[in-house]
Amino acid sequence: MSRACVIGSGPNGLAAAIVLAQAGMQVDVFEAEAEMGGAVRTLPLTLPGFMHDFGSAVHPFAAGSPFFASLPLADHGLEWIHGEAPVAHPLDDGSAVVLERDLDHAERALGADGKLWRGLMQPAADNWSEFAEDALGPVLRVPHHPLRMARLGMTAFQSAQGFANSHFASPRTRAIFAGLAGHSFLSFDQPLSATIGWLFGITVHAVGWPIPRGGAQAITHALIGYLKTLGGTVHTSHRIDAAAFRELESSSELVLFDTAPRQLLAIAGEQLAPKYKNEIERFQPAPGAFKVDYALSQPVPWRAYDCRRAITVHVGGTFEEIAEAEFAVANGREAERPFVLVAQPTLYDSSRAPEGRHVLWAYCHVPNGSAFDMTERIEAQIERFAPGFRDCVLARHVSSPADLEEKDANLMGGDISGGAMTIRQMFFRPTASGYATSAPKLYLCSASTPPGGGVHGMCGYYAARLALRRLKKR
Repeated sequence: MSRACVIGSGPNGLAAAIVLAQAGMQVDVFEAEAEMGGAVRTLPLTLPGFMHDFGSAVHPFAAGSPFFASLPLADHGLEWIHGEAPVAHPLDDGSAVVLERDLDHAERALGADGKLWRGLMQPAADNWSEFAEDALGPVLRVPHHPLRMARLGMTAFQSAQGFANSHFASPRTRAIFAGLAGHSFLSFDQPLSATIGWLFGITVHAVGWPIPRGGAQAITHALIGYLKTLGGTVHTSHRIDAAAFRELESSSELVLFDTAPRQLLAIAGEQLAPKYKNEIERFQPAPGAFKVDYALSQPVPWRAYDCRRAITVHVGGTFEEIAEAEFAVANGREAERPFVLVAQPTLYDSSRAPEGRHVLWAYCHVPNGSAFDMTERIEAQIERFAPGFRDCVLARHVSSPADLEEKDANLMGGDISGGAMTIRQMFFRPTASGYATSAPKLYLCSASTPPGGGVHGMCGYYAARLALRRLKKR
């Protein structure tokens, strides 16, 4: 039986391992940390009994992943939980803009912009399984549904600023769109920032924004459980350095890296051509994340009741305020009033905290590698829309960009996106070769390859398929 090795056990690494094992290969997955999953882990970060998601918390793209949908993950314990509303966006007047999965509700909630919103979201939402195959696939290929993807192409080169100005009349619609576009880690005057907002809006209505019961680790456990039924083996606390890699490479037909590009260079640089290494070194990281996990005595006392129905809350105010915050980060500054992404999973999953208690997950964007402590600014933004929030805090765990990288070496400088989503890096991610490297046995399968960041496994899926095709030709 031919052997393949995967370095890194994030969702892309596990997806790649599953594809290789399905093809009949003997597969070993090597993880440097004590727990599998990369950024998809759930850890006791504050007080006993409180379980916090280290990285990802809310998973629209995992729930909507074409590859994950093809696997029997429910048989391995994965259960999705949906809140009453996928996302809420509080405003200073004490109200909140809420997006329900139901497009009829969204059309009513957004008033004069409602019909236009429906027209933007419904075609892709109603055909999500087909749309996702193209939207979550390699960019440099002929799409399965070219007409539908042409619409995405028309949006792709727009900025969130230009898109909002040309489409939405209501400040409330502009605000909710700003929260969606904020997931791009891009300044709102940059191309692709509108695309990310549109894609996240589609997922609201197509698959919702669910959480896995028990935390993000449930996704990892389900993938590993299925991999083991195929004969795959996982190794934790097994960091692969250059010396260990040489031994793996000599005994394997394929080695796939679920790592940041620079991690690939550090481990396997001796095997790579100078031109390829130069291209990798030019790959641009995304801004970093600054994260705070909270143990709370009660749910967040949001002024707007609708925020108490949603697992995800986008905290930042108006479109203009969020745009100002993201512009500051893109230009190397920490925002005075940051855009804060908040998840409150224990509203619907009581298994994550002691009875009557809650966990809260919150992060904002900062320049890559920033050492500035954003805790006070994050809490001020939450307190702005939830007076009395600080009184609910039993404990907090602060993760700077350096802390995130310490717990997962691939999150370099706090980059949780696998590299900046610029126009160039949309097409050349991380190079024009995509998953393939200059060495015939070695492939990159991390979020630094198409389609990019998010818990969907599609980077690993496509990388492994390419590796298998080329192995067959060899």
